[in-house]
Amino acid sequence: MRYFMVFSYDGTDFKGYQKQPKGRTVQGELESVFKKLNGDKEVSVVASGRTDAGVHAINQKGHVDFDNEIDCDKFLNSANSMLPEDIYIKEIKPVSDNFHARFDAIGKEYIYQINMGEYNPLERKYVYQHNRKLDVVEMERAMKYLEGTHSFKAFTKSDDEREDYVRTLSQTNLIRDLKDVNKITLVFIGTGFMRYMVRNMVGTLIEIGEGKRRSEEIIEILQSEDRTKAGKTAEAQGLFLRNVFY
Repeated sequence: MRYFMVFSYDGTDFKGYQKQPKGRTVQGELESVFKKLNGDKEVSVVASGRTDAGVHAINQKGHVDFDNEIDCDKFLNSANSMLPEDIYIKEIKPVSDNFHARFDAIGKEYIYQINMGEYNPLERKYVYQHNRKLDVVEMERAMKYLEGTHSFKAFTKSDDEREDYVRTLSQTNLIRDLKDVNKITLVFIGTGFMRYMVRNMVGTLIEIGEGKRRSEEIIEILQSEDRTKAGKTAEAQGLFLRNVFY
């Protein structure tokens, strides 16, 4: 039987979501616990997509198959009691065997948090410590140029070879923290995101906020399909996968 799951994790101490021969991963930890709960039989956890080292997830979604029906409440409690403290399963429920967590996803939402104020060591793993003022109005203007359907090849990993680089960003927002004027959150909602795509967009937006680029350069960068035309890759720690839509 196939089960749908919603889970969150702190990506700080992981080499990313996807299981690797060496290094601690979210998938590896989940599958290790699920194997124990499945009579020592191997279990494969399929997520909506992978996240890189240091990237967090608030509502990652996935599916898992078991030979026999499980008691979801009991399984949830058992799994969470066995998982490390930086992973938590919020929900697990039965779904159709035709459901696929990756291929059935129609959109995702990522957020990126930035601190423009004084360095805060308590937030360093979850909020990028830029610690310098940015022109948020110009950044907000630049984000609107990213909206729509484009080839985002210029914002992908330089050695990421694929046939299709076209994605649609349906919405972007720059949210100012009402309690702290030095905190901003960049929001990106789209049909899908390629590796480093959000971090490369954020890196470029930061350069625009610093006055090193004009907001209109986003148009030229998109049209160039050239990774070298975009800004540097932003640090991982400010990035969260906030939601996946089906």
